[in-house]
Amino acid sequence: MTVEPTEPAGSSAVAGAEPQEVLSPLTSAAVFLVVTVDQGGEAAVRDLLSDVAGLTRSVGFRAQPEGRLSCVAAIGSDAWDRLFTGPRPAGLHPFRELVGNVHRAPATPGDLLFHIRAARQDLCFALAAEIMARLRGSVTVRDEVHGFKYFDERDLLGFVDGTENPTGAAARAAVLVADEDPDFTSGSYVIVQKYLHDMTAWEALPVEEQERVIGRRKLSDIELADDVKPADSHVALTTVTDPDGTERQILRDNMPFGAVGRAEFGTYFIGYARTPDVTETMLERMFLGTESAAHDRILAFSTAVTGCLFFAPTTDFLEDLPEAPHSPGAEAEVPRAVVVPPSETPSRPADTSLGIGSLKRSPLDEQPAP
Repeated sequence: MTVEPTEPAGSSAVAGAEPQEVLSPLTSAAVFLVVTVDQGGEAAVRDLLSDVAGLTRSVGFRAQPEGRLSCVAAIGSDAWDRLFTGPRPAGLHPFRELVGNVHRAPATPGDLLFHIRAARQDLCFALAAEIMARLRGSVTVRDEVHGFKYFDERDLLGFVDGTENPTGAAARAAVLVADEDPDFTSGSYVIVQKYLHDMTAWEALPVEEQERVIGRRKLSDIELADDVKPADSHVALTTVTDPDGTERQILRDNMPFGAVGRAEFGTYFIGYARTPDVTETMLERMFLGTESAAHDRILAFSTAVTGCLFFAPTTDFLEDLPEAPHSPGAEAEVPRAVVVPPSETPSRPADTSLGIGSLKRSPLDEQPAP
């Protein structure tokens, strides 16, 4: 897959429309809510999307400024044309399932993503509840994950997550669409995956071997030297470079989650990028391998159970949505007038209205197979 070079910071992605809070700093709590839009639920979804910023402000006002509540709303490929007329983001498409010789990255249903972040879990919970109160009966919840900060930004495998996240101008250049798609400047593509960890197998490994799987020192978080770092380590396979050696970057906001009673331990991967190509290339290298590695060794301990791709438009887009598509049959032909003889009792006119409504492995087993 070809990965286009990153353009320099300072493009119209910064000066143009206002992005959603995709560049917000990591927080202590998060809720990831993925839903599909039920047939006939499009109007309720549009109403919610146009008000999600106001709803977030209302809930977050109770704990400002320390609450740091934010919500990024993103739309999937299948839902886009059901909700909006006009152009669509150039890189928006359904998540591409990856099937390697050993491991699989499934594609699972998802029309909308709500990425809710705050310094406190109660704020995330309250906003998620308000969103679902507005959408109840119009959407089906496909996945809901409550994430938390684990010690010093570590995942449940014990390693620091998100070490290589870009910051400042580099983050804006990596994450926000620019002049390559003028209709969607300052938007961002987001890919999410839910991973479940086999902690028994992982903890059976000596620390030195865990470090070889990840490609970093566990305590210090220092990357292993190139002559020590295995080709199938996670760091090696998720490092994507251009032909000139420039490293391509994404912004990860991963969070640990779990339920000790069910022995469920996981990482919710969420990566924002200016183009989905970068993240997709990372996943292809992980699951399908490279010339020097069959696949990412971390997949022996972490199983992907969901996979979705969305586009997060700007706040301007959400506050002034494009027109909704016309419903099929909305312009039904008007019946012609019929002359009824005075001696006859007119029959009741026919009803011309149209009824338009339209993982262990996973707790998502009810979903259709990708």
